[in-house]
Amino acid sequence: MKRIYRNAMLAIMAVAALSFMGCKDDNESNPTLTQPTQFVLNNPALADAHIDLAKSETIELTWSQPTPYTNYNAPVTPTYTVQLSTKGSFTTEYDADAEDNSAADYISLDETYSSGVANVSTATFARALEQLNLWEEDQVPSTQKVSVRVKSAIRDASFAEYYPIYSNVVNINTVPYYVALKAADPEFWWLIGSDICDGSWGGDKGKCVIPMQTISDAEYDKKTGQGEIQWIGYLAGNGFKLRGSMDDNWATQWGQGDSFGSFVKNDGGSGNITVPKAGYYTISLNTKTDKLSIEPYDGTPKAYDGMAISGSFNGWSDEPMSPCFTFDGAVNHDWYITHTFAAGDEVKIKQAGSWDFNKGGSFIETADGMYVYGVSGGDNLLIGEEGTYLIIFNDITGYIRFIKQ
Repeated sequence: MKRIYRNAMLAIMAVAALSFMGCKDDNESNPTLTQPTQFVLNNPALADAHIDLAKSETIELTWSQPTPYTNYNAPVTPTYTVQLSTKGSFTTEYDADAEDNSAADYISLDETYSSGVANVSTATFARALEQLNLWEEDQVPSTQKVSVRVKSAIRDASFAEYYPIYSNVVNINTVPYYVALKAADPEFWWLIGSDICDGSWGGDKGKCVIPMQTISDAEYDKKTGQGEIQWIGYLAGNGFKLRGSMDDNWATQWGQGDSFGSFVKNDGGSGNITVPKAGYYTISLNTKTDKLSIEPYDGTPKAYDGMAISGSFNGWSDEPMSPCFTFDGAVNHDWYITHTFAAGDEVKIKQAGSWDFNKGGSFIETADGMYVYGVSGGDNLLIGEEGTYLIIFNDITGYIRFIKQ
């Protein structure tokens, strides 16, 4: 995610500048945006030496700011972006969303700047080189000459860029290193509605809404996190929807079209999804192909009276979890609890009052916590980072989700 130095005045002035440009044909006497044509990137200190990216923290880049972009003689502050190339050419830009970047010969760093100085993190530098060159761990060269330039542009209120110009190119000799690039987290969606949890359509996670689950043998796009997710449980036929986020004001959602089986995405006028008959169902959503299916589940899972968390933090006694599904007519198979753990705590999910049913395993970490495909009698779950977590557990699939609060 880009870290952008947001400046309200910049946005206003940039939009104004674009507006004035649009008026030129109507009145040639109106002021127009004055655009600079060049600026100079200075040769960095130690550029001729080999900068060890693993042993340094930052590389300082400085440049002479161009003659200001102006309108009505008022300066419009540009945004500066650092760009890198290992081929000495800047023809095809690396696109993080593209399927194939083999033709890319340069990459823009995420961080932007509003003055003539950039202290670029060497870790960011190394990561960008690896992305651009598609290096595997055993392919990183011992040294690498990097061509660097800076782009100057103005941005409107939506951060679209206009009137770009580019500095000269300077070369920096580096000693790169391999950076383990983390794959994107799976794209999670939420279930909400009269058929879900307490049936209130409220926003409290666990009590009112629950996340759908990843599938143990499914593959997820490393760049987007898209793939197939699911939920298995009892639906009473009262209606529900899927939400892509709980804080986007329903911008992303799945609902029902003309009838059950006709599902529509991001249609604010869609109906609630209502199964034709109460029973157990598998809800499957492929976030990559945008395909939603809801099929009857084969079998009648055992309904438990209670679930608990147990571990080193409570002497392996039971701390009861609450049932998620509590509306009238619900059959519950999802459980939740909020608990504060210390780093190094061990925990399992188990049937209240018995160890006959218990789930453990090894966590998969995400940006907001971790999840695990619970294994019967599996290893104790190890808490790596202290904090308060919302735990949600499905006793049909054994899926356990820890969401850090």
